[in-house]
Amino acid sequence: MTYAASPNPPFGRALCAMVTPFTASGALDLDGAQRLAARLVERGCDGLVLSGTTGESPTTSDTEKAELVAAVREAVGDRASLVAGVGTFDTGHTVELARSAEKAGADGVLVVSPYYSLPPQDALEAHFREVADASGLPVMLYDIPGRTGTRIEPETLLRLAGHPRIVAVKDCSYDFLGAQKVIGRTGLAYYAGCDEHNLALYAVGGAGYVSTVANVVPDRLRAVLDAFEAGDTPVSARLQQRATPLIELMMAAGLPGAVTAKALLGALGLPAGPVRAPLRPADRETVDGLLAAYESLTSPTAA
Repeated sequence: MTYAASPNPPFGRALCAMVTPFTASGALDLDGAQRLAARLVERGCDGLVLSGTTGESPTTSDTEKAELVAAVREAVGDRASLVAGVGTFDTGHTVELARSAEKAGADGVLVVSPYYSLPPQDALEAHFREVADASGLPVMLYDIPGRTGTRIEPETLLRLAGHPRIVAVKDCSYDFLGAQKVIGRTGLAYYAGCDEHNLALYAVGGAGYVSTVANVVPDRLRAVLDAFEAGDTPVSARLQQRATPLIELMMAAGLPGAVTAKALLGALGLPAGPVRAPLRPADRETVDGLLAAYESLTSPTAA
């Protein structure tokens, strides 16, 4: 019997939190972004999340964010959904970015909890509703309290699920029970935002993933979901386990995913470029470790 997770997830199942390529001088590299986006879609990504944390959204301008959406849309056409990160700590600014993303050609927006200001749950709910009302685009909420300092509590998500344009959650809460509670009681499409949870969340009714690691191995991560959908749980588990060493180095070794993803992409000769300050590039030892894990995962014996 074939298992299907969330039927018809709004943005696809295999989404990449794409890096934002820069030139050697640090300028936005739209040609590189188009080439990287096309590669990711050709290798199994249903959608791309642009200007998320991995896309270094805190250090790109509003104009750059809009230009990035327009350029990637030109490159991938209708072959993939584009979700634009628009979340800030300012509701008014977030509204402006959502409207700009819609004009630039995005299919949806990713809205993170306002960071640093620590709004209570009623203010957080009001923030998300105002942003969702500001454009015609569907909204993916981003719950990552480790970065923002504020959790989107399950009860808040249950209420927000009633909004017609709030359709999905990118989950980095590390609250697996809370995620299952919301999945079971709403129609929200739940996407794993932590690569180590890709299979586990999918197995309990999640919609798929929004992955930083997919920047370098989109086909390997997609294969995990494909095997599970085909009913081959043991193969799916083995594929997830094989990816674990690379996931750990990229996401849990003390450096932001933007740094490790760009380091590995650059070492592979793919569009990436430098990170913008205050981030700093990975050192040689880190790059060598990432390459070793990548080569182990992608070698013919690991297929």
